Amino acid sequence: MIRIRIPPPGLTSNTLILLVTLFLVASGNLTFFANVLKTYPLNAGNAAALASLAVTLGAATVLLLALLCFGHTTKPMLIGILLLSAAAAYFMDSFGVVINSEMLQNVLQTNPSEARDLLNPKLLAYLVALGILPAIGIAKVKLQWRGLRAEAMARAKLLGIVLLVMVVTVLVFGGFYASFVRENKALRSYANPTYFSLSVVKLVNGVFAAPADKTVAAIGTDARTPLADPHRELVVLVVGETARADRFALNGYARDTNPLLSKADVISFTDFHACGTSTAVSVPCMFALEGSAGSGGKTKNQENLLDVLQRAGANVFWMDNNSDSKGVALRVPYQSYKSPETNPLCDTECRDEGMLPPLQTFIDAHPKGDIFVVLHQMGNHGPAYFKRYPPAFEKFKPACQSNDLSQCSKEEIDNAYDNAILYTDHFLALVIELLKNNNTRFETAMFYVSDHGESLGEGGVYLHGLPRAIAPVAQLHVPAIMWIGHSFDEIDVPALQKKHGAPFTHDNLFHTALGFLEVETSIYRPEMDILYGARRPERR
Repeated sequence: MIRIRIPPPGLTSNTLILLVTLFLVASGNLTFFANVLKTYPLNAGNAAALASLAVTLGAATVLLLALLCFGHTTKPMLIGILLLSAAAAYFMDSFGVVINSEMLQNVLQTNPSEARDLLNPKLLAYLVALGILPAIGIAKVKLQWRGLRAEAMARAKLLGIVLLVMVVTVLVFGGFYASFVRENKALRSYANPTYFSLSVVKLVNGVFAAPADKTVAAIGTDARTPLADPHRELVVLVVGETARADRFALNGYARDTNPLLSKADVISFTDFHACGTSTAVSVPCMFALEGSAGSGGKTKNQENLLDVLQRAGANVFWMDNNSDSKGVALRVPYQSYKSPETNPLCDTECRDEGMLPPLQTFIDAHPKGDIFVVLHQMGNHGPAYFKRYPPAFEKFKPACQSNDLSQCSKEEIDNAYDNAILYTDHFLALVIELLKNNNTRFETAMFYVSDHGESLGEGGVYLHGLPRAIAPVAQLHVPAIMWIGHSFDEIDVPALQKKHGAPFTHDNLFHTALGFLEVETSIYRPEMDILYGARRPERR
């Protein structure tokens, strides 16, 4: 008697993985293939190699999913990856960004108001079409389970076939893949979901690889203010947000985005570059002793500029109208001004200038010692640039009124962005006016520098956060502006003005701040101090 074995109903997990892979390669990688075709235009000579790239991407995706999904984890993992891939596809297709570990870190640190600025119908459409609907299909499909041994054997065969396909493909098109891997590494950053999955692993590994000892290493333990210094310094450091240098009229921009600063005897440093392309990287780097060389792990377990200034006797205060200080102000007085409870100037959102009345209150409350205050702006935080300024500052029209930049023309996006720069001009002029009002009690100065720049559609890229190695200059070239009060007579302003075109970076901030407050410490490097060589008498 012949027995016929009827297979259980439903799909095998391997079949489901292959189907999901086909969907992800076809729907979630538009930006990947668009960038590939820019680098390798489709023609008879490379058509086969380009087709092989789609196969290789599919094989890599199958490999990833096959390693993550087994048994009862198959459906939840595939649903999670589909939803994340849909979100990644939206941001890559809409803004040209890369979902690397730094971008994921920014996501984790995003506050609710910033998250709301990213919500729009287009994002919802991506999530529904590429994530929710296929996820519902996966939830409803019945999976076969043929026993642990049979499933393991089937999975091993799948992995073997996938690896063989990848090896053969690379061997057949060796010249193409040598160029792809060695000369165009950036293209791999757009592979969805493989690259962002590796980025998640990198981020998690960085968190768990952090040393168990949470002791913060002290720096500048010998820091002090000279007893012979009879003057009190009042220095305000304005940390800008998402401002690019080429949109400042002070730096040659054709539009008058700096009507007030252009009359305020400021010094604009025209060749100033950021140490990162995101707030999460740049802000800690700006205040770190090692600067860009110490980005990442060291900054979390080592004191920074604010600790040194506070140890030297300065009254330090971080005032924040942005998300937070990214760990920089953990050991100094800190106050957020993101709500009407603390910020007296809130309409559709709380304005940067609302930090200034509390700033004067802080100054008046400290009758002794130098004062160093950080004002962390909301600035030009995108993509909702139209929210970053009050209606009175909508000078350039028509301005994009949407957080979905695809709904606006390039002109409308530029107008909204430039209006926000115009409001920063107004804000900095108010800071200068406040400092002038304190000139009789202090040597006063303001130093403004943005944390990073912004892409506004150049080359199809928007926002910021691209890896520094491939980031366009718009995301790294930032405005840096100094104003020196007339009471700060030991600084030779004409000599300082001669440095306006010299190359500087965020790395110079640490030592320049020490120079402003005349802090003596062994970690001070005069050659990194922008003020060095422009003092009367020369700082020793």
